[in-house]
Amino acid sequence: MKKTLLMMAALLTISLSVCSQANKTKVNKNRKVLVTYFSASGVTKGIAQQLAEVAGADLYEIKPDKLYTDADLDWRNKHSRSSVEMQDKKSRPAISGKVADMKKYSIVYVGFPIWWNTCPRIINTFLESYDFQGKTVIPFATSGSSSIKNACEDLKATYPDINWKEGKLLNRASKEDIKKWAESNQ
Repeated sequence: MKKTLLMMAALLTISLSVCSQANKTKVNKNRKVLVTYFSASGVTKGIAQQLAEVAGADLYEIKPDKLYTDADLDWRNKHSRSSVEMQDKKSRPAISGKVADMKKYSIVYVGFPIWWNTCPRIINTFLESYDFQGKTVIPFATSGSSSIKNACEDLKATYPDINWKEGKLLNRASKEDIKKWAESNQ
């Protein structure tokens, strides 16, 4: 009789544990994650790929309709395409393509290089192309010398209705650092 009771208690414990794990898995699966990024030189792309991998996220590249040339990216030339776009806060460079089903994502990372101490105008185009109601949006960036602080402040001021989480500069982050940061956002 004692053996039967012990066996039943053990089976009940195992059953409850399995049910608990199933509920955790179901909750995590309902939080679909997307990593989006714009990368002019490939640096941000590399970070975005690592972030998507460690976060178990889908990956989407924000591609300009017209690709940037080296001359377009010459920040020292006031007449270069990127300089002209960044001087005009209303500039919205066209994007090629769309996220197939943005509605299914609850967390969206948005990555970009820092241009003129903020995000490139193509990020505004991307953010204005979708409804982010009910989603958490998390910026990340790469930069040779600037912080992400001003870009985050600009994004929050321009899009106050978006649920923003704290952004992070990731260009010198290890894969382990990226993983820890991603886990803190889930």
